[in-house]
Amino acid sequence: MTTSRETNSMDHPTLRRLVDEVGALTLDERITLLKALIPGVAEQMTPRDFQALALELRMKGERFYDAKQHPGEGRATRHVMGERDLEGR
Repeated sequence: MTTSRETNSMDHPTLRRLVDEVGALTLDERITLLKALIPGVAEQMTPRDFQALALELRMKGERFYDAKQHPGEGRATRHVMGERDLEGR
């Protein structure tokens, strides 16, 4: 996980612990957990904001697959846009 102005106030050690624990689950269990979190997240967002989150998640996956196809090349040579590109960071 990376930190930025937007995430400085978050409890990073707790988040890291949770991510590590979830990483020990099977793929099916992780997918089920991800799906279970969606209604609570969507409830606290506008439909437009939720759509933007879904796009962010899609981009995260696309960047992962692009990085996997180009190991050792670094972010500067990536072919897929990320949220930093969209936000102008």
